[in-house]
Amino acid sequence: LSSQKKFDEIKKANQAAAKKLVEEQLSSSSEDDDEDAEVKQGKILDKTFTIYTSQTDGDASELERTRQYMNEAFQSGAMTCLICIASVKRNQAVWSCCGCFCIFHLVCIQKWAKDSLFLVSSPLTDDDFGKKDYPWPCPKCRFEYKRSETPSRYYCYCGKVENPTVDPWLVPHSCGQICEREFKPSCGHKCLLLCHPGPCPPCPKMVTTSCHCKKAKPVPRRCSAKEWSCRLPCGRTLLCGQHACENPCHAGDCQPCPRVSKQRCVCGRQTAERLCASPQWQCDQVCGKCLPCGNHTCEQVCHAGPCGDCPRSGKRFCPCGKTKFTLPCTEDVPTCGDSCDKVLECGMHKCSQRCHRGPCEICRQEVEKQCRCGKHTKRMPCHKPYLCETKCTKIRDCQKHQCRRKCCSGNCPPCDQVCGRTLGCRNHKCPSGCHRGSCNPCPETVDVKCSCGKTVIKVPCGRERTIKPPKCKQLCSRPPTCHHSTQEKHYCHFGRCPPCRQPCQKTLTCGHLCPVSCHDEALVKQTGLHQSAGPWEQPSEPAFIQTALPCPPCQVPIPVECLGQHEVSPLPCHSANPYSCKRFCGRLLDCQNHTCMKECHHVTKLNSSADGNKAGPECSQCEEECTKPRPAGCPHRCALPCHPGDCPSCLQMLKIKCHCKLSVLYIECLKLTQADLKEKELLISCRNQCPKELPCGHRCKEICHSGSCPLNCSQKVKLRCLCKRLKKEVQCSKIQEGQVSLECDALCKEMKRKAYEKEEAEAKAALEEEKRRQQAELEAFENRLKGRRKNKRRKDEVEVEQSSWQKYKNLIMLPVFGVAVVMV
Repeated sequence: LSSQKKFDEIKKANQAAAKKLVEEQLSSSSEDDDEDAEVKQGKILDKTFTIYTSQTDGDASELERTRQYMNEAFQSGAMTCLICIASVKRNQAVWSCCGCFCIFHLVCIQKWAKDSLFLVSSPLTDDDFGKKDYPWPCPKCRFEYKRSETPSRYYCYCGKVENPTVDPWLVPHSCGQICEREFKPSCGHKCLLLCHPGPCPPCPKMVTTSCHCKKAKPVPRRCSAKEWSCRLPCGRTLLCGQHACENPCHAGDCQPCPRVSKQRCVCGRQTAERLCASPQWQCDQVCGKCLPCGNHTCEQVCHAGPCGDCPRSGKRFCPCGKTKFTLPCTEDVPTCGDSCDKVLECGMHKCSQRCHRGPCEICRQEVEKQCRCGKHTKRMPCHKPYLCETKCTKIRDCQKHQCRRKCCSGNCPPCDQVCGRTLGCRNHKCPSGCHRGSCNPCPETVDVKCSCGKTVIKVPCGRERTIKPPKCKQLCSRPPTCHHSTQEKHYCHFGRCPPCRQPCQKTLTCGHLCPVSCHDEALVKQTGLHQSAGPWEQPSEPAFIQTALPCPPCQVPIPVECLGQHEVSPLPCHSANPYSCKRFCGRLLDCQNHTCMKECHHVTKLNSSADGNKAGPECSQCEEECTKPRPAGCPHRCALPCHPGDCPSCLQMLKIKCHCKLSVLYIECLKLTQADLKEKELLISCRNQCPKELPCGHRCKEICHSGSCPLNCSQKVKLRCLCKRLKKEVQCSKIQEGQVSLECDALCKEMKRKAYEKEEAEAKAALEEEKRRQQAELEAFENRLKGRRKNKRRKDEVEVEQSSWQKYKNLIMLPVFGVAVVMV
């Protein structure tokens, strides 16, 4: 349990340290990543615009709209599919609208087109279905596409490459080739950018073109701005035919003449001041001219040209149109007296009155009418419609609400209620009429701002909850929350500002400035806030609170001398007090022989002029014995305790052996140590003869002495010649020195010669005896060898068969002899 508890503590400490390290390095690492991404994005944009800017001498002012689309393609979350309200990623198949250049997922736009065509064609009957190619609209700009234009494959922006590969050094969904799409409006040139999203920029080609009025000389201009004005008066004749256009050189037709002149009306009776641009006008008077018949006048309002024939002249029909009359224009056409027979408004019956002037009456015949829904019948006047009170229970085309119209014919009108469903953005409701299928995407856009509000991106409504705020390059303007007057420069951000890393610089009690990082807002772990109810309860994560920590102890090094004045060491200011260096004191004690062996300590100086190395009252007292060196040869210790000065003389007796090591002598130590060499020699001698033997084997004749014995032995010894016949007594020392020798005489030599001859004769006799013995052994060996050869030859010539006794006698006799031996 103890090891498990220790392991858990170490684990928590490591996790806390790792979390703190990540928080400290988060801001710097994120800024580095942002800088790398911006550098990479800038390189891609420069590469995309290279050909265009080379045509315009580096002028990229016309690329702002295209640059905006490309920045949205790079920015995370800015390029969003309006149908599914999800981000469009690099590796997803997309489709771009040619009207608004909005980008959608390919699968989403295919489903959108299919649903749109189904909703449009669902009210049609089977006979009408397929006879008309109904279009489907773009979800954003409502640009209509034909059924055949429904996308089925994934192409790049310029449409050259199918399924373009994902390249991190190209614009997303781009093939990297030159766009080459026709400019709009068409000028005959093609786009020079690399395959890109959004509209193509204005054409940068140089062309020679004249002004609108063709008066000035042609000049070279950009193809996108080839229409230009020389600012001279136009001078073209206006539609009034009287004045010339005074406006500066302009495109298109001239504006209407702005001048005022007196103009006659169409009939020429009245004159009024009117604009030259509208010379034709009519007065309110009736023409009143006499027609060719001479009986009637023209009833038309102010008109131009002849009035025409009298409308009452020629052949005319009666009101019912059955009889034709030829009468003068002064007489009215009479009725023919026949029945009218005109079809009434009901379309079923005819007028039963006689020929008459004016409109026919309403149909009053009673007929059996069926209501509009066909469920009820009733007899009633033909001119009255018959509507029953039955309400239609059919579901309208929205497939949600009933028709509820009285006496519905079955062709229910579209639902007139508002859809009101919450759109995918979850902020607005659908304003369209009640419909089937999914609602159109929310057309609203929302501004997503950074914390300071200076950097803004527009995203589809509803996307603001999941998209990351834009990264702002403006410096954070929040006031510092610590004691510093200014905070470290960092970019705009959400949440709390990063911890202040400036030096604290508060004045400590010692007078120094605090050098550590600012600690006004430190995270402190709270422990012991919650007591667990039992072992089953999981331990909760420690809570951290933000609080100001006190300044740490001052760490400025201060030179401080130790208590015993042995050394000077730099100590932190907060602990700069006299200290013990852990050495021995080393001050000389009163005995003048030893030093204080206490650990470094404070020493009180009794006299200011006293030696600094002298022991004080705090030092230890010497309790050792005297260890001063004794005189040479004195083996005794000083009887006094450790003391200054010389030791007293030694009065003890020494028990030592004499030079010959046979006698024991008792001598005063003082006499022995103070005596010289000769006196010591006499004191240690036992006065007896030296027992040592000389090299010659005789005893030393000297009195007990030190060192080696003298070699001049004076004892008499016998000296013989080589043959030992002659002898003589001489001093031993002379023999050792080789001064005396005894030579053999003539008799000795004769005796030596005879002895030599005798030895030679004995040796010769022994040699001859040895030869005789060897010859006898040789002859005996040869004889034995000849006998073996004769026996072998006999065995080869005659082979005698042995008897049974001879064969088995050894086997019989050996056990018998063995038993006999045992018995004996």
